[in-house]
Amino acid sequence: MLPFHEQTDFEFMPQLSRYSDEHVEQLLSELTSVLETHKAPVDLSLMVLGNMVTNLINSSVAPAQRQAIARSFAQALQSSINDDPAH
Repeated sequence: MLPFHEQTDFEFMPQLSRYSDEHVEQLLSELTSVLETHKAPVDLSLMVLGNMVTNLINSSVAPAQRQAIARSFAQALQSSINDDPAH
């Protein structure tokens, strides 16, 4: 199974291959650090990240494309979820 950032094919974004794994991991680390600094529980973290995604789509994507982008994002997210009980 591919990591989430390798599954997305959002039409409004450049090819994700332009982003190095290092750059993606750096951003992920920084965002995780902010959530940890605020001791945000899982539900609050998901709510904040969901709001961030919504704000990005609403502010950066043409209205005609928003539903398709949201659908692609949701599908990529579901595909990246690991069913393995050990995490």
